[in-house]
Amino acid sequence: MDAFRASLPENIVDIKDMGEWKLVSDMRIPEIRELLDTDQVSDSFLEELKKDNRKGVHKLIAGYQRRKQKQSIQQELFVQMSVYEKKHYQLGNKVAGIDEAGRGPLAGPVVAAAVILGESFYLPGLNDSKQLSEQTREEYYHYIIQHAEAYGIGIVESGEIDQLNIYRASKHAMRKAVDELAFQPDHILVDAVQLDGVSSTVEAIIKGDQKSISIAAASILAKVTRDWMMESLDERYPMYHFKSNKGYGTKAHLEALKAYGAAPCHRKSFSPVREQIIE
Repeated sequence: MDAFRASLPENIVDIKDMGEWKLVSDMRIPEIRELLDTDQVSDSFLEELKKDNRKGVHKLIAGYQRRKQKQSIQQELFVQMSVYEKKHYQLGNKVAGIDEAGRGPLAGPVVAAAVILGESFYLPGLNDSKQLSEQTREEYYHYIIQHAEAYGIGIVESGEIDQLNIYRASKHAMRKAVDELAFQPDHILVDAVQLDGVSSTVEAIIKGDQKSISIAAASILAKVTRDWMMESLDERYPMYHFKSNKGYGTKAHLEALKAYGAAPCHRKSFSPVREQIIE
């Protein structure tokens, strides 16, 4: 085989390192794009592509290199964010991550999620939900619920938030999420909150959604779940624009509060909702 390779002109390469020989200059750009997009290329093929004079080919190479660099960064970040989990996997522990969404809005529930990913879980690009686009969050949401060992969602509605206060309501939602898990973890990683009332050991991590894959996964489940709930509320109360503001105090939301007063889903203990309640 080595002698055969040596006998070929240098511009004929094995594009996949699987005996598929091509003359690069004869390949059409759509054909090259498909190979690059599906990572079906050898190093020698890439080097030969770089010698091609076509501008379209060089644009494809640049895009391919950017994508590969992004993948490398995402893989490295995933490893960095797995440190807390790996420490407990080595002890034989099942680890859950917990996070919540919706502390700050004027309307709607606070939602918490608990997720047990498991040692084999792998999703490069997983990060704090606030760092991801809506489309990516929803794609990751579906991947997480399909591939995690267990997950649970805890929801506390606005009326109970008013009774408890938002801090206690957030912790209550977290405990409810843990109760919804198919089995209980040995250890819990939680974003910044000292969670009590659970049987597992608990470790609070400042900015945990940026440091732990389990907490990041929980942040995605919590945010996507809450966003969908707010979109549902938007259908019932379109005047408040919940689909776009998710219950936060935007200008349009505050103007609607002044015009229509508070809806049942508003947190009446929150300013400025409290000042706009129509008796």
